[in-house]
Amino acid sequence: MENNTKEISENASDRKNNEKKKGYRRAYKKQTQETKHDKKQYPKKSNKLDFAFKKSNLKIIALGGLDEIGKNITVFEYEDEIVLVDCGLEFPEDDMLGVDLVIPDVTYLIKNKDKIKGLVITHGHEDHIGAIPYVLKQVNMPIYATRLTVKLIEHKLEEHHIRNQVKVNVVNQGETVNFGKMQVEFIRSSHSIPDAVMLAIHTPVGTVIHTGDFKVDYTPIDGQEMDLGRIAEIGNRGVLALLSDSTNSERKGFTMSEKSIGPVFDNLFEGCKKRIVVATFASNVHRVQQIVNSAVKFGRKIAVSGRSMINMIEAARELNYIDAPDDLFIDIDMIKNYTDEQLVIITTGSQGETMSALTRMANGEHKKVTITGNDLVIISANPIPGNEKSVSKVIDQLMKIGAEVVYSTLADVHVSGHACQEEQKLIMALVRPKYFLPVHGEYRQLMAHRDTAIEMGIPKDNIFITGNGRVLELNENEAKFNGTVPSGRVMVDGLGVGDVGNIVLRDRQHLSQDGLIVIVMTMDNQTGEIVAGPDVISRGFVYVRESENLMEDVKSFIREEIHELENNHIRDWSTIKSTLKDDVRDFVFDRTKRNPMILPIIMEA
Repeated sequence: MENNTKEISENASDRKNNEKKKGYRRAYKKQTQETKHDKKQYPKKSNKLDFAFKKSNLKIIALGGLDEIGKNITVFEYEDEIVLVDCGLEFPEDDMLGVDLVIPDVTYLIKNKDKIKGLVITHGHEDHIGAIPYVLKQVNMPIYATRLTVKLIEHKLEEHHIRNQVKVNVVNQGETVNFGKMQVEFIRSSHSIPDAVMLAIHTPVGTVIHTGDFKVDYTPIDGQEMDLGRIAEIGNRGVLALLSDSTNSERKGFTMSEKSIGPVFDNLFEGCKKRIVVATFASNVHRVQQIVNSAVKFGRKIAVSGRSMINMIEAARELNYIDAPDDLFIDIDMIKNYTDEQLVIITTGSQGETMSALTRMANGEHKKVTITGNDLVIISANPIPGNEKSVSKVIDQLMKIGAEVVYSTLADVHVSGHACQEEQKLIMALVRPKYFLPVHGEYRQLMAHRDTAIEMGIPKDNIFITGNGRVLELNENEAKFNGTVPSGRVMVDGLGVGDVGNIVLRDRQHLSQDGLIVIVMTMDNQTGEIVAGPDVISRGFVYVRESENLMEDVKSFIREEIHELENNHIRDWSTIKSTLKDDVRDFVFDRTKRNPMILPIIMEA
């Protein structure tokens, strides 16, 4: 009994102590709340320690690919880390006379090369990988890409003799590369080339999704459907920003599946007694697979023409991305051993490029293939904007020879590899980004993509139409432009990279439009008298034999000018050249209303 009483007493005492502790806790909580309230009313002055844990902004900088088609390269920068996405080239415009390629200006990367952790590639098209060898010669960095893309990049590095200097890493779809503060996840996508990926770039301030080039193809040729489930999963977790392909943003509806081309080829092959020549993009491996399927079905052998096409097919077959019997492909030199109805020739030149295999065939200049009236030529591509005239010219030439030509206007022999509006909407609906950046397109395409985003409920203030070189800084709470970095075009002419600028292009345009007059003479160094000449040489201006009087008048005018300069005691060679150049230009313009380039060459005696 005493023990029980003692236990009850001790329990009562414990309860009393517990109540006291609860009271202390309530009093402390109340005091803390009042202190917080006081702090709100009388905030302390901020100091550096208050911001010690504030996260930095993520910087997104496009160095190419905006307001243009091609030259895609984007910088993702967080504190002391830079991850690059793609590094492509652009083909020269009509006014870039003599220029072979256009690559991005990477001055910003050269200045920040110590920050660069790696170059991540979305797929193996030239507008995404073509500039890699040129950029790596200035800034070396490791490359991360899928299998086929790596094969194509390695081939380029070997051509430039830098393969052993660069670390190239194969990343499988679904894997993540850890760069430190940023991690890049490779998500399986669909495009007109195998192994295309979207990228989820995980950063301390949020996840950014970069679509690369894509289309939503539910029946892809290789059976590798886009991983929409993973895209939706990331979207459910929250996405800070979406960068999305704008190439087809003006087109309503859906892009047709690549598989829809197969029956069209079968219809063209069936019962055809002619030799079949198919021109398509070298990189469109899925299209090549469908040509292979039709060739096998109708018992034809395949020969390949065009260096880029040969390289692509070899790489794809090595990785088993093209399913074909071992004896299907024959060397182009062997076509003479087969009848026309036993042959298919796959070739480059679907864009009417001047030196491409199809253009040389059309002009009768191809060493291996001669087009005749017993050829069916299928151009399985749409002209890229700006190439329409070149393609039309090739079609006309082929028809004049007598060949039958089938192109996209006559049959559905091409589908795009880029998403139309409904597919773009699907990605937005799955991702549900806070901020949206349309990329990969000209300005009108970026604006059309912006309108689609607004229709999907993304606030206007959260959509950024940026430009090459503009710095967009963003975090969980805000996004804003903050300055610019160097950007622009670097022209490649032969072995020269960047040595052709606007002045050289202007001179080339001047020469191509107005021609050239060269003045050659020898003058006495002491007296300033003409010792020999002047000789006047004309190129692209007038044919000399038909305008001898004009050339003689120019010579007489030069003698008078030199005599006048001599009388004025002008002996400075640069002044003489400059005066002669201006005065001869005015004289020729008065006589001909033409404005050729004047080039004086004066030698001393």
